[in-house]
Amino acid sequence: MRRLAHFIREALVNIRLNWTTTVIAVATTAFTLACFGVFLLLYLNLRAVATSLQSDFKVVVYVQESVPAQGVAQLQSLLKADPGVQVVSYVSKEQALADFRAQFPADSHLLQGLGENPLPASFVVSLSPSLRSPDAVRRWAERVKSVPGVEQVQYSRDWIDNLTAIVGYLELVAVGIGTVLSAASATIIASTIRLTLYARREEIEIMRLIGATSSFIRIPYLIEGTMLGMMGSAVALAILKGGFELFKVRLGMPGRFLGIDSGVQFFSGQVVGLIAAAGLILGFIGSLVSALDLEKAK
Repeated sequence: MRRLAHFIREALVNIRLNWTTTVIAVATTAFTLACFGVFLLLYLNLRAVATSLQSDFKVVVYVQESVPAQGVAQLQSLLKADPGVQVVSYVSKEQALADFRAQFPADSHLLQGLGENPLPASFVVSLSPSLRSPDAVRRWAERVKSVPGVEQVQYSRDWIDNLTAIVGYLELVAVGIGTVLSAASATIIASTIRLTLYARREEIEIMRLIGATSSFIRIPYLIEGTMLGMMGSAVALAILKGGFELFKVRLGMPGRFLGIDSGVQFFSGQVVGLIAAAGLILGFIGSLVSALDLEKAK
């Protein structure tokens, strides 16, 4: 414990003596992590919106005109027994006509000349989350379409495909930006530690001459880099939180965004912990890279 306390004390002394480079390293690390955090915040909220929209996704199963009431009841029982179906609601011909008149009152006269109600009965089906991918919905629709008594199965396939593609692209961009900014943060911290080593090269040489091992010299710099990473991630989170609250106030969003119930949310506690851990790890990696070049500081 005494040796660990010594290493921590040495790291704090290094930070205090090199406060200019420390401020630059923390500010730059905070800026890079904040840039990534903005994108991560946008991605997570868009993914939440996409999930919310997918939960509202419905498939309409139209019933053939010739199917009797008993056949409709059997078809409803069949759909309810399907493990991929979450909710089934029946819309009769009369209900479909009433809904049409309510939704399109200006066009309701178009059906008056047809005599008999032309709108078919249907089932509105909500699929379970495991069946909301484009391929799963397509297979389920093809299977149900082959059931006797089913006239047609309709759903917005293009909408699902586009939404899935957008979320997929966002994930790829998030990985790419995260990789680039992580490398930038590690490089900045490594450069800061390298400057510290260069400034103290004579002191390091004296320590070597009196018998100090490489590990004894390296460890304070590893701790220093880790501290810089932690401070950078803390500043980045503070910037992100402040900017997020200001964004909400300026746009007057108490909890809804574009009419989506899920609203815009800040990072969860788990994500905040991961960002803090990312700063710590990046700081350690950056200082480790420089510490491995310690022999060059002779």
